Formats: sequence, structure tokens, C-alpha cells
Amino acid sequence: MTTKRLGLIMNGITGRMGLNQHLIRSIVAIREQGGVQLANGDRIMPDPILVGRDAEKVASLAKRYGIERHTTDLDRALADKNDTVFFDAATTQARPSLLTKAINAGKHVYCEKPIATNLEEAVAVVKLANAKGLKHGTVQDKLFLPGLKKLAFLRDSGFFGRM
Repeated sequence: MTTKRLGLIMNGITGRMGLNQHLIRSIVAIREQGGVQLANGDRIMPDPILVGRDAEKVASLAKRYGIERHTTDLDRALADKNDTVFFDAATTQARPSLLTKAINAGKHVYCEKPIATNLEEAVAVVKLANAKGLKHGTVQDKLFLPGLKKLAFLRDSGFFGRM
């Protein structure tokens, strides 16, 4: 059994969603549990580099959560071949260009929703990732929460009347 490092560039982690949902509740929690165990007994351990515009804020978060790597230089982070995944939770308006930059740097991408503010930009990002043979995904966790599924059922069954 071996532990495999997963180099992960985390952009936009100083915002509410990036910090709480993705850094603290996901990556930090996974690291505290010793990584993700695979069926063969190996483990995947995320090794994030925190990226943000405010050097002090990013350094403070890195220190607080025991993360060794942080920077304000996204281009340098994207150039590191040891980091293979780019995660973005920054502003939606900037997301298509950030994802495109990461894909062009050869990174698999995962991001907060939505991918873009319009269909054309979103489709362009997905097509680029597919053309480069890279994996891509978007957070959709809220859509499948039991409470939201029940609300959708009530809406679809006409419980609320005409909406």
C-alpha cells in the first residue's frame, strides 16, 4: 500500500465557498483522515497549493490549516508539472478565462458552479478540455440534497399551485 500525492492548485479559497466548502470541509478534512483510500489499499493524499490575490490572507489560511504551499502567482503555480489539478472558486465572471488558462497549461479542472455566465463560454471551456484529453467537473452537490429533492418533487407534483 502506497500513498500517492495529488498536486492540487486551489484558486479562490479566500472566498466563502472556496474556504468553507472546499478547503476546510473537503481538502483539510481528507488530509486529516489520511487521504482517500482506494479499493486496492493505496491512498491518495491531496497536496494543495493555495492561490489568491492577498498574500497575507492566503499565508494565514495556509498556516491555520497546515498547508505548506501558497502563492499569489497563479502563472507560476500553473507551470508546476507536479500539480495536475486546478480547482477554481473565484468569481464566476473570471472563471472561463481561468479555466482556459489552466487547461492550456495541461491541468485537469474542477470548479465551483457555474462554469461561466453564458452558454457559449461554458461550452467552449468543456470543448477545450475534451480536445486536450483532460478531465473536468463542476460542483453540483446542492442539487441532490434530500431537502431540495423533496422541494422539487412538491413543485413538480403541483403542491404549490401555479408557479
